[in-house]
Amino acid sequence: MAAPRGAEPARSRGRLGQPFGRGLAGLLGGAAGVAVAQLVAAATRPQAGPLVAVGSAVVDAAPTPLKEFAVRTFGTYDKPVLLGGIGLLLAAFAVLTGLLAARRPIVGVAGAVLFGLVGAVAALTRPAAGPADLLPSATGAMVAAIVLHQLPRRAVGAVRSGPPPFGAGADRTTEGASGPGGAEPVSPPAPDVAAPEPEPGGAGSTRRNFVRAATVVAGGTVLTGAAGYLLTQIRNRDAARSRQTVRLPAAARPAGPLPAGVQPGFHTPNAEFYRVDTALTVPRLEVDDWRLRIRGRVDRPVELRFTDLLRRELVERDITLNCVSGEVGGPYVGTARWLGVLLAPLLREAGIQAGADQVVARSVEGMTIGTPVETVLDGRDAMLAVGMNGEPLPHDHGFPVRMLTPGLYGYAGACKWLTELELSTFDDFDAYWVRRGWAARAPVKTASRIDRPAPFARLSAGPVRVAGVAWAQRRGIRAVEVQVDDGRWQPASLAPVPSADTWVQWRYEWRASTGAHILRVRAVDGRGEVQTGQRATPFPSGATGWHTVSVTVG
Repeated sequence: MAAPRGAEPARSRGRLGQPFGRGLAGLLGGAAGVAVAQLVAAATRPQAGPLVAVGSAVVDAAPTPLKEFAVRTFGTYDKPVLLGGIGLLLAAFAVLTGLLAARRPIVGVAGAVLFGLVGAVAALTRPAAGPADLLPSATGAMVAAIVLHQLPRRAVGAVRSGPPPFGAGADRTTEGASGPGGAEPVSPPAPDVAAPEPEPGGAGSTRRNFVRAATVVAGGTVLTGAAGYLLTQIRNRDAARSRQTVRLPAAARPAGPLPAGVQPGFHTPNAEFYRVDTALTVPRLEVDDWRLRIRGRVDRPVELRFTDLLRRELVERDITLNCVSGEVGGPYVGTARWLGVLLAPLLREAGIQAGADQVVARSVEGMTIGTPVETVLDGRDAMLAVGMNGEPLPHDHGFPVRMLTPGLYGYAGACKWLTELELSTFDDFDAYWVRRGWAARAPVKTASRIDRPAPFARLSAGPVRVAGVAWAQRRGIRAVEVQVDDGRWQPASLAPVPSADTWVQWRYEWRASTGAHILRVRAVDGRGEVQTGQRATPFPSGATGWHTVSVTVG
């Protein structure tokens, strides 16, 4: 005899609806905790939010090869990818917690406590952390514990109190009071979860109660998330207004016009200038709150406001900056016209004590960068920059003040969001990247790049202009040479440059013949040393090798 109409759908709801409801309850609990934590962080210190704190801890703990893979694979999107991955893992953890909490409500509380503990520990281990950084994760954990303790149980009740499967509450028979041939009645299977007692009003009432509770939690989460986003936008707007109020004085020692013959694109626009750092959220500072301390092995510690810097002599210089993590031919290099205060006079006024050989720069989020004192005092234009290409520093590039040291990779001389300079020694202190195996002293290596034609370009036979840039800050570029396939190295033409601290634009007129070709470039620095063709990865002191481009000529 066939089962009565409607019996099988009811059993399907029992099997599929229950895990879905419990998983949804767990997901809502996790989302509510994160939303509350992020709201509290937005009101106190954004870097203390659990997602950012955990993400920053992951960045710190990740081995160098993994960091290089992330930068190489995702480029400037590495930070959103990391935060998205953490969010997905947290969502999976919340769903699992919801599934387990229906049987044992204490699991929901334990899961929320673990969530809060991980976030709090990550926040407190950040370099600039304080006791108040506990608050976002603790508050979020409290809210998540309440939701994860109550909502998964309601999900169970909502499903189990629905229409009973066929035969529940009575003997299941096919003919009369027994099965065929007088078989004994078949009892329904025991439920796999002990369901709470149905609430007064029946199944519909219980399901409605779960839906109401879930809707309240979801609505509260959305409103809390929106409030956190709004508060963050208000803080960002205030920081943007602070930047807009800055009026940079004219440079006492301007850079002057670029030499005749410099091609368009010599300066990299601010919006296109590369950004590589460990900050998962860009610090947005206001100039009225900014202070710079110069301390450590100095005779006279100094504290400066932003207005104090602007009253000093400002210099303007064209300087090429590049990141040590860039691969051969990569994009992490750019040239800008910087405005700032020379660092050497400031340190001399503070009185550098004997033996101090390292300047430890600290940013507002705790990054440390170690710069050799000798590179600040040897006459190069090491500066505290306040302007970039004719405007105040963008927030992404260190507003209100960053440090620049021509001739050094950024990780050893270009601290952004600067708040402190400490005179120390290399023996006493290892900066952030040095602790992770990178070279303590990081002079820029001679490098060159082909920008035209693009890799795998299809060209027409005949005259083709091959062009790019080369750089060897502090030493300058004496020559650039291009090789087609395995032919002889041919000299390229060089455009003039304002100083040895910038890249050089070069071009080579190639008479292209039909077929597949490989183009290579190498540079000769101002000392006559030829760029090495030996391939090396960026770790631990910068990539080497000749940039190579494959093209097809039709």
